[in-house]
Amino acid sequence: MSRPPALHVDASPESELVEVGDGVFAHIQPDGSWMINNTGFLVARDGVSAIDSCATERRTRNFLDAIAGVTTAPIRTLVNTHHHPDHTAGNGLFSGAAIVAHDNARPEMRALGLPHNSGIWSDVDYGDLELALPFLTFTDRMTLWADDQRADLLYCGGPAHTTNDVVVWLPEQSVLFAGDLLFHGGTPFLLSGSVLGAIEVLEGFVKPLGARTIVPGHGPVGGPEMIDEVLGYLRFVRDVARDGHAAGVPPLELARGTDLGAYAEWTDPERIVGNLHRAYADLTVPEHQRGGPIDFPGALGDMVTYNGGRPLTCLA
Repeated sequence: MSRPPALHVDASPESELVEVGDGVFAHIQPDGSWMINNTGFLVARDGVSAIDSCATERRTRNFLDAIAGVTTAPIRTLVNTHHHPDHTAGNGLFSGAAIVAHDNARPEMRALGLPHNSGIWSDVDYGDLELALPFLTFTDRMTLWADDQRADLLYCGGPAHTTNDVVVWLPEQSVLFAGDLLFHGGTPFLLSGSVLGAIEVLEGFVKPLGARTIVPGHGPVGGPEMIDEVLGYLRFVRDVARDGHAAGVPPLELARGTDLGAYAEWTDPERIVGNLHRAYADLTVPEHQRGGPIDFPGALGDMVTYNGGRPLTCLA
């Protein structure tokens, strides 16, 4: 039996609430570019379970206000889908909530720290933030309950967007919070994970779930078609990288000579450079070493060079 169309509710001038299921809300932040992520929450009688925080104090407080506009129940749980600061920097504003993430997320989050202005991105007012690490972690899966509604927290099984990607899967409503395994209308970013691993995860883990409604980490809510869209881009990067690596062409030079085609219209096209850096690393290590250390400063610097020497645009 089909349910009514999703309800869209204005949450703030910068975001929108989309009711994607019974008591299940996606908090969408346009335009989904650098550091502008999606979050969400599940409402139950005795409390709220939130999915991710935001990059800045202002945006996280907007998210908290959006929750308060739906329910007065306290926020008891905060799930981090991975360690990146656009999804975790605001954790400290969720006072009293149990912060849950994959085992690998906690050390990665501690090592990365809070976001700051470094010259790679245009300057942002991050506000008054405090690093708040997950204190409940898991290896493969965990079940979260919102009244009688089951939400499965599932580790994707290997490096993809990062080494610690977790999805929130509501099987009874066929709703998936995919984190940054999926971008919708924006360029995926794999520098912290694996291009080849992400392809395998989308093909062998995300697709078989059979989700009808997907909340991506960035971009509008959609359906399963976005999986194939992202797979198309990842396979494109894989193929370009194989040819360039075989020819001995450095990632920046290869990116400059690559026609992005339809993908040029996606936000943040400069990510092709970082993705090629990671794809090159994938080609030089065994499968079990994917997602390992890489020259992050060098890759980010190459992205700025690709961008004409200008800092990457961040509107957070």
